[in-house]
Amino acid sequence: MTSDDEVALRVRALESLLLEKGLVEAPAIDEIIDLFENRLGPQNGARVVARAWSDPAFKDRLLSNPTDAIVELGFEAVQGEDMVVVENTAAVHNIVVCTLCSCFPWATMGLPPVWYKSAPYRARAASDPRGVLVEFGTNIAAEAEVRVWDSNAELRYMVLPERPAGTDGMSEDELMALVTRDSMIGVTRALDVGGEVAP
Repeated sequence: MTSDDEVALRVRALESLLLEKGLVEAPAIDEIIDLFENRLGPQNGARVVARAWSDPAFKDRLLSNPTDAIVELGFEAVQGEDMVVVENTAAVHNIVVCTLCSCFPWATMGLPPVWYKSAPYRARAASDPRGVLVEFGTNIAAEAEVRVWDSNAELRYMVLPERPAGTDGMSEDELMALVTRDSMIGVTRALDVGGEVAP
């Protein structure tokens, strides 16, 4: 197994070689690093969810025209894909998967987690979504419908989690802290006001 120090050393050596050969310029590397460290990530999706929870007009736009609504907040698709946002309710629980590879809305949710890319998750989320949810500690009422959404290169999905009880009056920033990447994939619920994931 390769240690983090060895990986970092290899990355620095590769960066130096690319710069030395003139294949890439330092500002381009800085831009890519800034993109992945500061501008992509689940905090963007959390901002989208918190805005939808606190602004009914934005929520309507998010559910009817997600790509444009997300762009309103400054988060544009990295790979040109369109977005679909599906809402979790007491009657319907949504879960997102990419059965072919690991398509994921990077601009809104950052890089996909390792388990999202794994063959077992990709297969089982499609064939046994309730079983997968139980493995994540998420219990869905027997009468609730579970819907599975399969992302692809042109279309990416994001779940709008149910707003936790007891959050009326919370600011958008406070609401953001309750939204996790996993809740936007649909494998868990958003955190409750105590910071715990609801089962």
